Amino acid sequence: MKIEKIVKKKSSLYELYLSNGEKISLYDDVILKYELLLKREIDEDKLTEILNYNSYLESYNIALKFISSKLRVEKEIRNKLKDYSKEAINYTIERLKKENLLNDQIYIKAYINDEVNLKFIGPNNIYYNLKKLGFKDDDIKDYLDTFASDIWQSKIKKYVDKKIKSNNNLSPIMLKLKVTNDLLNKGFYKEDINKVLNETSFNFSQEIYDREYLKLKNKLSKKYSGNELEYYIKMKLKQKGF
Repeated sequence: MKIEKIVKKKSSLYELYLSNGEKISLYDDVILKYELLLKREIDEDKLTEILNYNSYLESYNIALKFISSKLRVEKEIRNKLKDYSKEAINYTIERLKKENLLNDQIYIKAYINDEVNLKFIGPNNIYYNLKKLGFKDDDIKDYLDTFASDIWQSKIKKYVDKKIKSNNNLSPIMLKLKVTNDLLNKGFYKEDINKVLNETSFNFSQEIYDREYLKLKNKLSKKYSGNELEYYIKMKLKQKGF
């Protein structure tokens, strides 16, 4: 089989026109490796080898483009290249690792730094999110543990102060309980939460109490009156932590 013509296309691609009527696109590295500018005769076996190697480079270049916008983990890259052969994917992964473009430690550090600096999220959730991406316990903890408890407590304190300031219907007990649950769900350590809450005053608000009292009175007065009404109002208020 003869190579009738080689045409340089965009970027690093060439188009080969073969004597059997086929037209194939190859990367310049393939052209150089197999000296196709000099050797114009190729058999079927050699063409298969060339196409296989070209698919390796194609998967590698797709992966490069994929990681150019943000850091990726091996799992994401393998999924992106799922239409390629296992050999091509392995070639790409190994090459990226060798070139330090796929590095667990770098990804973990960048991920944790972004989560700490840009989001309201606790260390437990950061840890479990990285675990889902396939990282090892020790690799995650080695860097996550470098963040002092003061950092997490500062985040907690800001959140608590904000919730106290914006509270307009909860008793101190219920507000404290809600804030605790919110912070646990965000992944903060229980000991950090307790430390901040124990140093924070959840003061009784007469304004909130009066508002809740009137709300209950309007609702319960449709069913009760007199002392019975007052009894049920106080019972409901007690349930709300007042």
